[in-house]
Formats: sequence, C-alpha cells, structure tokens
Amino acid sequence: MTKILLVEDDKGITVNLTEFLNGEGYDVMSVPGQTAALNAIKNGSFDLVLLDISLSDGNGFAICKAIKSDYDMPVIFLTASDDEFSTVAGFELGADDYIAKPFRPRELASRIKNILRLTGRTASVIHIGNVKVDTVNGIAEKNGKDLYLSALEYRLLLHFLNNRGTVLTRAQLLESIWDIAGDFVNDNTLTVYIKRLRDKIEDDPQKPELIKTVRGLGYKLDI
Repeated sequence: MTKILLVEDDKGITVNLTEFLNGEGYDVMSVPGQTAALNAIKNGSFDLVLLDISLSDGNGFAICKAIKSDYDMPVIFLTASDDEFSTVAGFELGADDYIAKPFRPRELASRIKNILRLTGRTASVIHIGNVKVDTVNGIAEKNGKDLYLSALEYRLLLHFLNNRGTVLTRAQLLESIWDIAGDFVNDNTLTVYIKRLRDKIEDDPQKPELIKTVRGLGYKLDI
C-alpha cells in the first residue's frame, strides 16, 4: 500500500485529509512540524510527502531541500501560500507539484496519482482471498474478472482494507462513504451497500468469510 507522509500543523486539515486519503487507499502518517517530519523520513519509508510550507516548527522549504538532497521521494507542496515567490521557490528546491489551499480533495487525489505514476511509485496490489484490489487504477477483481464496483462500493471496500481486523461501527462506515457520489447516505443505504459488496466479493454472501458482522458492534474485514 502506498505510504504518504503528511506534514501539516493544522489539526482540522490533518484529520480531514487523513480520513479522505485513507478512504482512497493510502496509508497516511501525519506530523506537525519540521523536526518530526525529518525524523519520520529518516526512520520510515514513504512513497510521497505532502508538505505545508508554513509550519509552527520550521518550514516546508527546509524539509523539501533535505528530502531532495538525501532521499528519493516525490514532494507535493500543500499550502495557502499561492504567491509566485513560494511557487517558484518550491519548484527550484525540487518539488514535484504544488497545490494551494483551499483545494478540492478530488483534485489533490488526481495530482497524487499523477505524481506516483510519473515517479514509478505505484501502490501495491492488495489481495484478500481471491479478490485483488489495485488502489492506483481503482480496479477490483475477483478471479481475474472486474467486479465493476460503484464509487460507494469501492470506497467502502477501501475503508475495510485500511482497517483490516478492526471492528468498524456503522457510524464510522457512514462517515467513510458520505457524499462520495453527491447523494445522501443514511443507515438504510449503508445496509444496502454492504449487501451489494458482499454479493460481489464473497463466495457465499449468505455466509460471508471476508466482511463479517460483529453483532451489536458493527463489521470487520476478517482476513
């Protein structure tokens, strides 16, 4: 699974963006400042860094310079500083892309996919039983045949994949698929989509082996 380091000191943005990117199939680690970011990069392995310029601890330019000097990692600047100087400075330091706040999450997701493709850092294909999920191309197959998941079904499956072995409440699942298609999603809708997803990925939807019901609590991807 593609690992992203998010360097952002705004807690609201961090929470919302992490949840969105997790739903898109990425493994996100977030840190608030320069020191924590450099430590994370030194001790971890990431496929891409989302980097704010203005940080309470240091700044994004210094982090980008260190990444491009010592590590082979693509960087996307994510900042409210949309002036020409910041843009030029970022690219001169080797940034791969630049997107100004406020931004549309779907546009950011598209930029991330493009940079990963250009730099050859595509996500690993995830296997669950005889189901294969390609999180970069957004394709889910079973026994080599496309499952033709809807946007909501695919988002729901990704949320289960990102929380394998964890019991997810109905409220958590509703949050994960909320407003993906611009439609109102309620508790009854969730029941319908879980059934549809099971019908497509389970060998016997009446006796699910992948997405299991945990009575009184919610559901769990049990693999």
